[in-house]
Amino acid sequence: MTRAQRIRGLLALAIVALSLYVAMSVPVHLGLDLRGGTQIVLETRPTADDDAGPDTVDRTVEVLRGRVDALGVAEPTIVRSGSDRIVVELPGVQDPAEAAEVLGRTARLSFHHVLGTAPDAIAPDATEAAAGPRPDTPRPPVLPDESGQLLRLDAAVLTGKDVEKAAARFDAQSGAGWHVTVEFKDAGRDRWAALTGEAACRPVGDPARRVAIVLDDRIVSSPQVDPSVRCGAGIGGGSTQINGAFDDGEARELALLVNGGALPVPVETVEERTVGPTLGAQAITASVWAAAVGSTLTALFVIAVYRLLGALAAVALLCYGLISYAALAALGATLTLPGLAGFVLAIGMAVDANVLVFERAREEYAAHHRPTPRSALAAGFRNALSAIADSNITTLIAAGLLFLLASGPVRGFGVTLGIGVLASMVSALVITRALADLAVSRPGLRRRPHLTGIAHTGVVRDRLARGNPRLMRHPRRWLAASAAALVLAGAGIALRGLDFGIEFTGGRQVEYATATPVDPDRARAALADAGFPHAVVQTSGENRLTVRTGQLTTAQANAVGAAVGDLTSRADELRDETIGPSLGKELRRGALIALAVALGAQLVYLAVRFRLLLGTAAVAALAHDVVILVGVFAWLGKPVDGVFLAALLTVIGYSVNDSVVVFDRLRELTRHADKERETRFRDIAGRALQQTLPRTVNTGTGAALILTALAGFGGDSLTDFALALLIGLAVGTYSSMFTATPLAVVLQERRRSPQLL
Repeated sequence: MTRAQRIRGLLALAIVALSLYVAMSVPVHLGLDLRGGTQIVLETRPTADDDAGPDTVDRTVEVLRGRVDALGVAEPTIVRSGSDRIVVELPGVQDPAEAAEVLGRTARLSFHHVLGTAPDAIAPDATEAAAGPRPDTPRPPVLPDESGQLLRLDAAVLTGKDVEKAAARFDAQSGAGWHVTVEFKDAGRDRWAALTGEAACRPVGDPARRVAIVLDDRIVSSPQVDPSVRCGAGIGGGSTQINGAFDDGEARELALLVNGGALPVPVETVEERTVGPTLGAQAITASVWAAAVGSTLTALFVIAVYRLLGALAAVALLCYGLISYAALAALGATLTLPGLAGFVLAIGMAVDANVLVFERAREEYAAHHRPTPRSALAAGFRNALSAIADSNITTLIAAGLLFLLASGPVRGFGVTLGIGVLASMVSALVITRALADLAVSRPGLRRRPHLTGIAHTGVVRDRLARGNPRLMRHPRRWLAASAAALVLAGAGIALRGLDFGIEFTGGRQVEYATATPVDPDRARAALADAGFPHAVVQTSGENRLTVRTGQLTTAQANAVGAAVGDLTSRADELRDETIGPSLGKELRRGALIALAVALGAQLVYLAVRFRLLLGTAAVAALAHDVVILVGVFAWLGKPVDGVFLAALLTVIGYSVNDSVVVFDRLRELTRHADKERETRFRDIAGRALQQTLPRTVNTGTGAALILTALAGFGGDSLTDFALALLIGLAVGTYSSMFTATPLAVVLQERRRSPQLL
């Protein structure tokens, strides 16, 4: 064994040992779509009166953290997102409206001297008062007290910043019931004494003897100063109590808000997502089954095709799964449902690097008249390295764009896909090679090379050699077939339109599990009778019903639930998502930007690696794949949402992966053709396709097995995702061979250049 082989072996052992240690000691953080709970996205809305400095959002995060801690939620997550958004995850919380009410209230507490009554003033609208302060108006000087009488207030003397602590208490002896005691700190004690001392100078019964306690532009208490308080002396001790005919919940919530502090700026809820724990558990179980079945089928296929080396590749695939899981845990990444699907998908993609190496080793063995399996394998790794690197880098570009431009679960998909690609390279180039080097150096295999799996050309290559098809004899015919598919897909988009999910339109989407199957037409009629004629109703599986509407109030959401409940004996709410229209517009714009940037980035990279002609052909094939996939979903009436975007960008990465493998071989053959004075580009392109076709068939089969398992065992939540990827796999495989390559041939021949590229 050479020194390089020993180093690779020790490196592989160290990577596996470290991954095993991390996997056993560091848990992976599960997203709410897998463990259940509520996610709320808040957006800061500073007004002209607010001190909106660069650290405003950070200070808001700290205040929200105090409120969430007081709620008693286990393992909450509060993180800043972008310049003005905050993402709050509350595991186990199934009432987003209540959580958003506590988190989103500005809790602007202030204490005022009452100047007198204002009988001629116009009171704020009751709805406005209940909703709290508006960001575009100043705080009103006239407010109704507890009985509805209008009071004219002086400027605030104390605010929530002067409060030391607040507590909800019950006083059964005096009959005051529930109230909130407030203790002031530092200078606030003196201000409280001055405020009450000034009010004590007024006669008993005079409205000006009152002190108004205002919370979010609503007077919650306006007591008269007790006659025992002397004028100018005020109430000492630095404490008071807020009486507002509270019940226990209201008193505790008020104390929570006061203790949590006032938000530096108002916030608005722009997105809410609630997932039941049952749905999350089902998703995990389904994905585990998909991973187990898909991995087993893929391993059996690889072993059947490549024998001993295939078995070693299957072991490396297990190590790949271990490395990916450990990397997720070590980075503190959140594993979401699309991310879990990306993890399963990357198993299929991890096969590709092994297949590339083994096919190049087979070519080397056949071309050099039966060399040793060891030398053929070394040549296979050497010759496949550039294709492996280029194809994986293009997939990493797609994963990086998902991380940078997407949000939420789709961003998590980008993280897991990127980790999976890197882990697949490690498993193929380090672990598989270490195991293979050890195996092929055994004397027994040198005497029986057929057991290695690379000592023959393979079934696909043998049939191609016997038939010798001239795949690029008529390149324009292939392009005509691609154009016909584009026209058909475009017709679906034009005639059927796209069913955008609420991520891109804004609105509310609720998913129910019904005791019995519900006819969607009957559900639409029931919702129309309930006042929702434009509700979109979809069914999936036997007992899943999804209702998508515009923005709903709590009462309207209850009405939707009641209408669905009347259709069956039982309807359990599995998922509830609300996205504001401004956020939906922003996400839709971000999706288009992600798609455009993905195509542009692929063009730049391929132009640098393979010159502009091949880069243009590959990107044109990517655009072909995008239009066809979107068109198929339009014809099928499937939703175009964030998960579809993840699938679409994955298809882009996979399609360009195939094109890179073909173009890498085309580049290699072109160099030899220059030396041999062969200048007919279409013949060289046909040879490149023919030589890479075994790899395409074997890799595509492995990925198809994984995706079929994902579609069959992944559950309703992953069905559309797996369907999009299966369609993309078929379309991408076709376009890399019969769209990108024929287009490159036509473009090259139009140049009338004596050079091949």
